[in-house]
Amino acid sequence: MSSITFDDLKTIMSRCIGELDGQEITEGDLGTSFSDLGYDSLAVLEIASQLQRAYGLKIPDEAIESMQSPQAVIDYVNTSLAAV
Repeated sequence: MSSITFDDLKTIMSRCIGELDGQEITEGDLGTSFSDLGYDSLAVLEIASQLQRAYGLKIPDEAIESMQSPQAVIDYVNTSLAAV
């Protein structure tokens, strides 16, 4: 895979913790922090773990800590994939 889309990330996020209280994440939520979306740090770690497996990436802990929103994840993954 050469890039990740919003729908790809949304699928991974749903696998990690499902939909929150029946709320579906939309593209309007891309800049919203994970904590405001209801995802805790363990959920973000699981998202990163699934991304590493799905895309063959190595995501260092420092990068995971900087991924504060879905948009930050998409940006990081796409930048990393472009560099490969």
